[in-house]
Amino acid sequence: MALTRSSENPILTRADIPDVPPGIVDATSVFNPGAVMHDGRHLLMLRVQTRGRETFFMTAGSDDGTHFEVSPHIVPIRGIDRVAGTVYHSYDPRITRLGDTYYVMFAMDTDAGCRLGLARTTDFATVDFVGTSGTDDIRNGVLFPEKIGGDYVRLDRPNRVSFESGVTSGDTIVLSRSDDLIDWRPVAPVMRGRLHYWDELIGPGPPPVKTREGWLLVYHGIATHLAGACIYQAGVALLALDDPAEVLARSRNNILEPREPYEMIGQVPNVVFPSGMIVEGYDEQGFADPDGRVLVYYGAADTSVGLATSTVGDLLAACGD
Repeated sequence: MALTRSSENPILTRADIPDVPPGIVDATSVFNPGAVMHDGRHLLMLRVQTRGRETFFMTAGSDDGTHFEVSPHIVPIRGIDRVAGTVYHSYDPRITRLGDTYYVMFAMDTDAGCRLGLARTTDFATVDFVGTSGTDDIRNGVLFPEKIGGDYVRLDRPNRVSFESGVTSGDTIVLSRSDDLIDWRPVAPVMRGRLHYWDELIGPGPPPVKTREGWLLVYHGIATHLAGACIYQAGVALLALDDPAEVLARSRNNILEPREPYEMIGQVPNVVFPSGMIVEGYDEQGFADPDGRVLVYYGAADTSVGLATSTVGDLLAACGD
């Protein structure tokens, strides 16, 4: 397989989350982290959930990418109170570095549905709200790490599929462009779910990685047809460098699926949800080294954090499987 689970999995559980009263006491779960290299260390921005089902952001740092220490502080998003109405939950951060600034795109649950929020930071100690992008019900927004054709570019997933429970999802990843990171215009569908197979519903995972072959995208797929169960898995695709709406290759099979107890049993059973990825090794032109180690961080059953590793070359090869 293209991804190999860490023998240390799950690498973070609720037991690793320090109490930060009054917000966090005896945390229920930690999952779906964003990931980035910061000051020479591996940094995760964590989704932490409380017994009251409130969500908070916290950070964790590591020297080796496997053993993390969680900082005993809640990371507030300064200025998010400017959003009209109530933001019930902020969660699932995706982190992209542009220049010297780290941008965090995250989901926000509101009375009007899910919205994408954007924040920025240079140190992860203070994170400033930039704004809400659009009025559509949307999730899984990920920024590309450079402008393309003079525009900021992102992948996102409109929520246009409804379950009986009232939860919404989507079956199409869309390419959007912006001049200012706030006002986004959909450009084209990138890829759609494949009915009856492992990725009927889909969404972007971590931000795309630039390789000489194209933009490497790890995404999640959901099989919904298996006796009423939804099974979250991970796949990989390759997008054209100059026009990321063009799919050059896409894995036929998933590259990670729920098999271990911590992935199959939890708040939401049968989930591996890739949300953070770190590539250790780039050349002087900014392309990922084919032999570079890849660390994919994922939420396991919406309860804990797992780690799976690979190389850029192996993930590129998996796109053609």
